[in-house]
Amino acid sequence: MKKLSGLPLLFLAGVCGLAAAQDQKPAPYPAMAPIEQYRMASEQEEIALSRSAAPPSISDHAEVLVMGEHGYKVAVKGDNGFVCFIERSWTAGFEDSQFWNPKIRGPNCFNAPAVRTVLPQFMKRTEWVLAGDSRQKIMEKPRAAFAHHQLVPPAPGSFSFMLSKQGYLGDDADGPWLPHVMLFVPHGQASLWAAGLEGSPILGEEDSPLDPTVLFIPVRRWSDGSPVPLPAEHHH
Repeated sequence: MKKLSGLPLLFLAGVCGLAAAQDQKPAPYPAMAPIEQYRMASEQEEIALSRSAAPPSISDHAEVLVMGEHGYKVAVKGDNGFVCFIERSWTAGFEDSQFWNPKIRGPNCFNAPAVRTVLPQFMKRTEWVLAGDSRQKIMEKPRAAFAHHQLVPPAPGSFSFMLSKQGYLGDDADGPWLPHVMLFVPHGQASLWAAGLEGSPILGEEDSPLDPTVLFIPVRRWSDGSPVPLPAEHHH
């Protein structure tokens, strides 16, 4: 994995996380936990946390997905083209030490281009996990899915909101990290955005050529409008 910056959050498969795998300590989550640990207490709780990913002007009109027995399912219909849902740990890079961390809850809200072209990767990976596939098998499946055009690169304009202060994006962040907007671009385009360069406000990371490149732009307010300070230790 080619690192462009150190990021204390889950990296999607795009989500990204601080690469705890770089540590020499034993992996804290070597295997999948019982599936119930990845579920939320109730569907209503999952809907509410999903909506916190974006400002109410967006999330109140978005479609909301919840994790069912075999994958994500629609819990609330929307009318603005956005889709909100909660990411689990397996949307991280395959080498991420928190790939099976059952505490991960990443409220995310995709716009219409990302719904069409990026969301299917998240949904497929979740289906594979819930079907009992191993990490190795899940790593192998996207290649065939792309070859058969079941998965495609991100469309122009694909982005999402992760502005919830209620999520848990990894043990290093120990909470929601910072509110941020994520841009999804085809693999290999991070340099066009100056992602990860010193002083650049855009963070990012190149993962597998089969994964979209995800760019992160931290912002100053949570989805409820409250401001967030930006301590020096959050900058790299």
